[in-house]
Amino acid sequence: MDIKRIVRHLSIGNAALRRIFPRTVLDNIEHTIKEAEQTHMGQIRFAVEDGLDIGPLLAGQTARERAIEVFSNLRVWDTEHNNGVLIYLLLADRDVEIVADRGVHAKLGQATWEAVCKEMEAAFRQGKFEAGVIAGVRSVGAHLALHYPNVSGGKLNELPDRPVLI
Repeated sequence: MDIKRIVRHLSIGNAALRRIFPRTVLDNIEHTIKEAEQTHMGQIRFAVEDGLDIGPLLAGQTARERAIEVFSNLRVWDTEHNNGVLIYLLLADRDVEIVADRGVHAKLGQATWEAVCKEMEAAFRQGKFEAGVIAGVRSVGAHLALHYPNVSGGKLNELPDRPVLI
């Protein structure tokens, strides 16, 4: 049991989340997702959570395990071409996880997502949360454009583009 982690998660609170991700930042992230999705047929979601509750903390839940739960809860897997991608930030741990649907994951693999996560986490360590998320969304969008190009010029937006605060 990591007492420091438990204290960090329980003390961060929703106010910190709203301070780091105010409405204007969420609007900019949403705009970036919309812009990126114009170049490909994939679906990008961004979710940020301040910290885990005591139960999951005591059970040792990792950011990866939580990201998979959020992926399911937000139904990112429920796209026509299995090309949904969730970018998940667990703020208390400053940990980014990218969970991709099976269609995307088969084409890009975990190493691609880990590289994007490391770039985002580097920006977060410098306190550049908005810039880190926007760079991550653009990077994911560029990867999706390679494998799921928007050749028809139009597309159905299957998932909301608005960032989710958990």
